[in-house]
Amino acid sequence: MKKAIQSKKEAWLHAVRLRTLPLSLASIFAGSFLAKYSEVFRWEILAMAALTTIFLQILSNLANDYGDTVNGADHQERQGPVRAVQSGLISLQEMKNGMYLFGILSLISGLLLLYFAVQSWTLFFLFLGLGLASIWAAVSYTSGKNPYGYMGLGDISVFLFFGLLGVIGTYFLHSIDFNSNTIWIGVSMGFFSTTVLNINNIRDIESDQVAGKRSIPVRIGKKAAVRYNWILIIGGNLSLLIFCQISQSWGACLALLTLPLMVKIGLGVANGKSSGEIDPYLKKMALSTLGWVILFGLGLLFL
Repeated sequence: MKKAIQSKKEAWLHAVRLRTLPLSLASIFAGSFLAKYSEVFRWEILAMAALTTIFLQILSNLANDYGDTVNGADHQERQGPVRAVQSGLISLQEMKNGMYLFGILSLISGLLLLYFAVQSWTLFFLFLGLGLASIWAAVSYTSGKNPYGYMGLGDISVFLFFGLLGVIGTYFLHSIDFNSNTIWIGVSMGFFSTTVLNINNIRDIESDQVAGKRSIPVRIGKKAAVRYNWILIIGGNLSLLIFCQISQSWGACLALLTLPLMVKIGLGVANGKSSGEIDPYLKKMALSTLGWVILFGLGLLFL
């Protein structure tokens, strides 16, 4: 049974979805750990990249709340947590204004990040383009006339932006250099971030079918989506092993201490019979991913 939202303040906190923020920071921390290992780390880059990512994640969450209401995914039969606009405490216009606010904040913090990071106009405009693409991706996932999340393309976007771009881009902004080894950690972050999205979509599979939202689990069914979930979890950890082999940085394998937790999460999702049983594993997977990154960084730097 859904817990009713009692106040506008509580509604905004639901819309911001604080539990998603640790996952959004994971790729930034991973890229920064790699920069520290390569002795090119800069505190101002970490701070501004983290702030920009938080603003983008909140923008994405607000747009998701707005878009799913407009496009019908947040209907009365939806089994996931109640949304802010759906509660009636925040109007569509108020949510749209919140999206404008965090879109502007994302742009400002992103410009400050580039001010600290790059001296070349070519790099400035390249990363500005990537930043604008990130804002577009955050808004267009469930909002607009043709939201790509409703076509089952969210997994690709999450893999790219929360994985490859997050890790490789962060490392590059620290170093103004490309290191091919960072690709494998970007792949790990991409797989784990996509796992969180996949768990979310498995939870909402029935309500998404009603709304016409063609997520991967809706397209392939729960049984295949659970197998896909295992591929993502295993793939993320295998990518770490490839990184360790290539870089000969075996201390980074400390991150594998989170593997039993991820296996437990995978089993919980596989055995969950209702959206209420599956929902807690979203937060657990997000926190496990952050824990994985912290252990990766500690092992990389100190072992």
